[in-house]
Amino acid sequence: MDCLIEFAHQHRYALICLASLASVIYLSNRFYFSGGRCKSNARLDGKTVIITGANTGIGKETALDLARRGARVILACRDLQKSLEASEQIRKLTGNGNVFVELLDLSSMDSIRKFSEKIIKQEENVHILINNAGVSMCPNRRTKDGFEMQFGVNHLGHFLLTNLLLDKIKNSAPSRIINVSSLSHERAEINWNDINSEKNYDSKKAYGQSKLANVLFTRELALRLKGTKVSVFAVHPGVVRTEIDRGLAESFGWFFKLTKFLVYPVFCWFSKNSEQGAQTSIYCAVDESVINLSGSYFSDCKSKQLLPHALNEDDSKKLWELSENMTKLK
Repeated sequence: MDCLIEFAHQHRYALICLASLASVIYLSNRFYFSGGRCKSNARLDGKTVIITGANTGIGKETALDLARRGARVILACRDLQKSLEASEQIRKLTGNGNVFVELLDLSSMDSIRKFSEKIIKQEENVHILINNAGVSMCPNRRTKDGFEMQFGVNHLGHFLLTNLLLDKIKNSAPSRIINVSSLSHERAEINWNDINSEKNYDSKKAYGQSKLANVLFTRELALRLKGTKVSVFAVHPGVVRTEIDRGLAESFGWFFKLTKFLVYPVFCWFSKNSEQGAQTSIYCAVDESVINLSGSYFSDCKSKQLLPHALNEDDSKKLWELSENMTKLK
């Protein structure tokens, strides 16, 4: 012990410099990887917001922020118990009593239709719809209507929900629709020959396809809503520590759990928490500067240039028509 004390005393200035350098590196790292922040102080008093998958993670943090701004917030989720607990927490933290829960299972077209019918009847307006819920790289599963789970929930479920609520949203204008996508769309493609993964299933490719579909849907919807004062945005929340990786745990079992145990500390260093991951959704929901950028893609609270395959208007129209048929929208 005496040797250590003597060493520390002799090299105290070097140790102080090393500690200072480590602190600077740590803080710089956290600042860089935490991403952009929504700096708008806009209030949402009198506005009604629907957020899918809002009982945990990014969705819950988004709901918490918008409730603080005075909005009437509806948590649209399939896990009622978790949602009721989340809504109670949000009410206590914000002092906003206008936080409610409605049952919505995006893997069921029947549930989506029942939810939409109820919202149309009971809500005077829907000013902001945030399509946040998602499934990531799960085992090969089917929705209640026979769709591949990731494409069915991430794209088709939100496609149908948005279109069923569209008249209400248009009548509430100025209003906004936010689709939570992912950077994964950049490396993805739409498998037109096997869009429902019936011939072959690859969890990573299916996830990427669903996220690319979110972007193409956003682009086409923005074109169709031109002149209506309804703005539509796609967002990449960043690499976020949320429960969405439970699909990976199911797909890869003990191997994923072992890998996560080994790399999770490193992952935490280079990733965002849920509050940080919610910032771009919040930004697109409230910031006035984005109002004329309908159809754009955002990351870290900034608009980002899309790659050519995500700007393909023929693909976005083709996907829309296919989605109409698959969901029996018409």
